[in-house]
Amino acid sequence: MTPHPDQLAALAAIVEHGSFEAAARQLHVTTSAVSQRIRALESGTGRVLVERASPCRATPAGEALVRLARQVALVYDEAREHLGDPGPGAVVDLPVAVNADSLATWFRPVLAEVAGWDGVRLRLRVEDQGWSADHLRRGDVLAAVTSDPTPVQGCRVEPLGTLRYRPAVAPALARDRDGAGAGAGALADLPMVVFNAKDRLQHDLLRRWDLPEPAVVHEVPTSADFVAAIGAGLGWGLVPDPQLAPEIAAGRLVALDTAGAVEVPLHWQCWRLRTPTLERLSDAVRAAAGARLAPPARVDSSTPDATRGRPE
Repeated sequence: MTPHPDQLAALAAIVEHGSFEAAARQLHVTTSAVSQRIRALESGTGRVLVERASPCRATPAGEALVRLARQVALVYDEAREHLGDPGPGAVVDLPVAVNADSLATWFRPVLAEVAGWDGVRLRLRVEDQGWSADHLRRGDVLAAVTSDPTPVQGCRVEPLGTLRYRPAVAPALARDRDGAGAGAGALADLPMVVFNAKDRLQHDLLRRWDLPEPAVVHEVPTSADFVAAIGAGLGWGLVPDPQLAPEIAAGRLVALDTAGAVEVPLHWQCWRLRTPTLERLSDAVRAAAGARLAPPARVDSSTPDATRGRPE
């Protein structure tokens, strides 16, 4: 079958906005028209494509067509732009998944770059780098910063570099617990701060050193507040080097004396579809990563298989 672009647009709008009614408002048509397009699309594919729930979600079969819908929309938008007839209020949509630590450290120059592009709308999905590839599979985004080197079907992948983390603690807490310079064993004697339930980076480091999980584990689910909480003495946590260096220089944090940093390799996954806007975005991401990330890490069995869940 060859889905009609209006049918694909209806499917994508339902998944993005959560209901047939909201999709109709977005597309400036009636709810009945949206329902008819989805029925025709499901009839043509012989599959149920939308899970009628609250909110509506794409079924596994529907996810493939949502990806197609976003690809078609991007190609159409860029073709109209090239022809000088974008239509009233038309913009090229760029949904991208990025983890919060990257957004707080090296990704921000990408925002400055996109700010200078006319007719482009950047929509960030802030998600753990170990989970961001799921957004690609569902068709929610056209590109993602991810720790997964295995390309999602229909996507290309390239290494960006390594984001390094070191265990850090407030100076006062280190003195109180005699933790500064005490080696890896100090980690087991201090409270621990994690981002949220997805954040296994600290747990993996403890397992690496065969240390038990502390009795007290705090959750602080934003990058800036995570660092601030450690500085306030809430416990120890793994802090990205770009955030840690100024905190150490200002005397707000000290790095615990453990053997080396935890390195998390990051990759850029995006659709194989090569449109001018997607290529510009990829170039901007490469430049920002190359300027601020460590070179891609070599495979090392001693490096934890760590991901940090930092959705804002």
